[in-house]
Amino acid sequence: MGAGAVSARLDQLTSWDADWKGLRVVVAGLGLTGFSAADTLIELGAAVVVVDSGAGAESASRADTLRIVGAHEVLLGDQHTRALPSVDGQLADLVVASPGWAPHHPLLAAAADAGIPIWGDVELAWRVNERAGRKSAEWLVITGTNGKTTTVGMTEAMLQAAGLRAVAAGNVGTPILDAVRDPEGYDVIAVELSSFQLHYTHTMSPLAAVVLNIAQDHVDWHGSFEQYQADKARIYERTRIAAVYNVDAPVTERMVEEADVIEGCRAIGFTTGTPARSMLGVVDDLLVDRAYLEQRQDTAAELASLEDFGGVAPRHMVANALAAAALVRAYGVEPGAVREGLRGFDRGEHRIQAVARRDDILWINDSKATNPHAAAASLGAFTSVVWIAGGLSKGVDYSELVTRFAPRLRAVVLIGTDTSALRGALERHAPMVQVIEAPVGETGTQTADASDRQQRGTTVMAAAVEAAAGLAQAGDTVLMAPAAASMDQFTSYAHRGNAFIEAVSRLMEDEEN
Repeated sequence: MGAGAVSARLDQLTSWDADWKGLRVVVAGLGLTGFSAADTLIELGAAVVVVDSGAGAESASRADTLRIVGAHEVLLGDQHTRALPSVDGQLADLVVASPGWAPHHPLLAAAADAGIPIWGDVELAWRVNERAGRKSAEWLVITGTNGKTTTVGMTEAMLQAAGLRAVAAGNVGTPILDAVRDPEGYDVIAVELSSFQLHYTHTMSPLAAVVLNIAQDHVDWHGSFEQYQADKARIYERTRIAAVYNVDAPVTERMVEEADVIEGCRAIGFTTGTPARSMLGVVDDLLVDRAYLEQRQDTAAELASLEDFGGVAPRHMVANALAAAALVRAYGVEPGAVREGLRGFDRGEHRIQAVARRDDILWINDSKATNPHAAAASLGAFTSVVWIAGGLSKGVDYSELVTRFAPRLRAVVLIGTDTSALRGALERHAPMVQVIEAPVGETGTQTADASDRQQRGTTVMAAAVEAAAGLAQAGDTVLMAPAAASMDQFTSYAHRGNAFIEAVSRLMEDEEN
């Protein structure tokens, strides 16, 4: 089959019931996403070859499962990822890439050079969302540098409070293909999308979409900040009802203005200030809607109050709630369900989480602050901080963050195998702030065994907490908001956060004894 015929066939694959049989597909990656993509394609009748650099027990188990259900080949080991494999001795018709696989990866670069289309799991999920005999879920899609997981969780909670069968999926943990293949089907899926996933998405047409915010992140994957922004902006393409933007982040409004949306789609803003028409915002401690009501020129619908957050309501958390409300209101959810969903929402761990308070020193775990923009949200919430920070920087610049918050820093404790970027920013822009490094010893790396990183990361964090305790004074907050990814010394941000919680708990116990 020639390239033109393959392209024409792919254009026809827009439902579960289309003719997928015999389509030659290489699936790159065997994590949760890659496994769900391969499993789906096998069920559809495609000829599937799966490639992954991992060769551990978990990868082997998934590989065995895929072989049992009908994968043509599963190739494990780094040597298999350096070139594009054939499928039944022929060139692949399609490559489905897992989010972690960057466009410059040799296998994907080879596919691009050969003119082979590259999809992600989100593209595949959108194309099989329609299925005869079962309802097709509407999609409310969410991206941004920070706040995605919180917002998608709030969106799910509001939808469920409205009595809808709804689920959060995508980058949040549940693969979107698993949600789409649910036998009962969903009314609505709240889809968290990373910039990686959006890069490989081409035909998605959601009911409503939002970019929460944009800050420098993942430059190493995308190649530039401009390309990172461009991939984020793809979420608005073909949006049908509401393109939701952040009034306080003008770049998101420009993204909406430049997007090729479906005719009739409205631009809806959200702000933590007083909203204008076609916006959601805050008036006298109330979250209000001036967008989804007929008399929006001079009236607003009350959605919730700051008291409904159940405690501290940081500005960024209010913004996330307004973004979620804008999405669900686009679907038709009533104000009462917005309030009920917000009241029932569980923020989860590792996000500005109070761990302990003793001797007028507050200990805060914000391990989910994996970049400078996220760290800024928590640094801005406290006036005098001993900051535990550092990790895998992903090529970002810390100058703006350090300059902005230098007056709030009593001291900084650095963690991470390479602290040069953050240390350099501190030396240039906060020279009066005391900076020390937690002893790292022979810490694990991204390629180290997970159990090795588990132990060594715990040791590093214990040293950091001990150092912070020696620096903190009454009235201070010890804030673990790394502004970096965790994988250089920890197995995940959750491991990093738990290590902090455990180290603080041991410190409190030791002081009692």
